[in-house]
Amino acid sequence: MRRASAGIILAKTLVHLAALAPLALLAWQFWQVWQTGSDALGADPVAEIEHRTGLWALRLLMVTLAITPLRQLTGQAVLIRFRRMLGLYAFFYATVHLGTYLALDLRGYWTQIFEEIAKRPYITVGFLAWLLLVPLAITSTQGWIRRLKRNWGRLHKLIYAIGVLAVLHFWWLVKSDIREPATYAAILAVLLGWRAWKAISARRTTAARSAPRPAAPR
Repeated sequence: MRRASAGIILAKTLVHLAALAPLALLAWQFWQVWQTGSDALGADPVAEIEHRTGLWALRLLMVTLAITPLRQLTGQAVLIRFRRMLGLYAFFYATVHLGTYLALDLRGYWTQIFEEIAKRPYITVGFLAWLLLVPLAITSTQGWIRRLKRNWGRLHKLIYAIGVLAVLHFWWLVKSDIREPATYAAILAVLLGWRAWKAISARRTTAARSAPRPAAPR
């Protein structure tokens, strides 16, 4: 039992480090640009920061969605322990992504955000995805799970819509080469398709069990 607990602690520590590594690298490169004027973040550092934080938010969202299929395929129930952590990191990177846009791109002119949301569809869907993530992050604690009971599961199904909105945000943001957003769209389609197939299979099994059996011949 102690070995299992120690293994979980070690695994969670590694996940924390892996999730924070992209931000640590980005912070170091930003410091280099700020102090020395290097081109560590390319010709447009703000756009690079926005792109990387948004990309990692999307990646972590995909990994979060992949936890349930992986658990079902491998039979490793322990994977569920990492789902909430990964989902919170997806929200964290999405918040940094939005904060970078507000603080560095709009440069404090936050009143323009509503004009930008109305004018640019990719910002509209991206902002909506972030708004839907907020209640999921707030209710991610054990206390909220106990309070909401079955409604907790219903609320957290919003992650499917969030995934669609996040991919759409990325797709509309890219102006020419859509190969990268198309890859994430394909991954999302597989993850959601798996869930749909499992749900249909479960309904068929339930219907077959509840169907009346023909009477035995006398």
